[in-house]
Amino acid sequence: MKARMNHPVMVVPDAMKALQALSESTRKALPEKLLELVHLRASQINGCSVCVDMHPKLARRAGETDERLFAVGAWRDAPYFTEAERAALALTEAVTRLSDREDPVTDAVWDDAAKHFDEQQLASLVLGIAAINVWNRLNVAVRQPVGAWKV
Repeated sequence: MKARMNHPVMVVPDAMKALQALSESTRKALPEKLLELVHLRASQINGCSVCVDMHPKLARRAGETDERLFAVGAWRDAPYFTEAERAALALTEAVTRLSDREDPVTDAVWDDAAKHFDEQQLASLVLGIAAINVWNRLNVAVRQPVGAWKV
């Protein structure tokens, strides 16, 4: 596959810096492994091959296991995830699939996440989900080929 154009973050001045700053800001309040699971799940939903390739590599560097990475797409049925991770993955799916339901982020999903994360962590989680969705949409729109971004 060949990209349709140069990546937008390389074309628009300061876009890369802004998106990287947003992503970096979420890393202060949440464990890296959790963020990488969230990034992988959103990327699977959005069909972003670049991110589906990249985030397991980053997760492994953070100490994540292949067993858990292979199960992210079936996290509800896999025994490998904590209740907090499940709440984060449920919130990730809800925020990523906004148009799939009349009430995309139900009180039940939100309240479950709020049970496991304080306000700073929950804010970082929502920002992290939003950030990966931006990256996914950029990569999918321009058909960014896998391997173009080295990790």
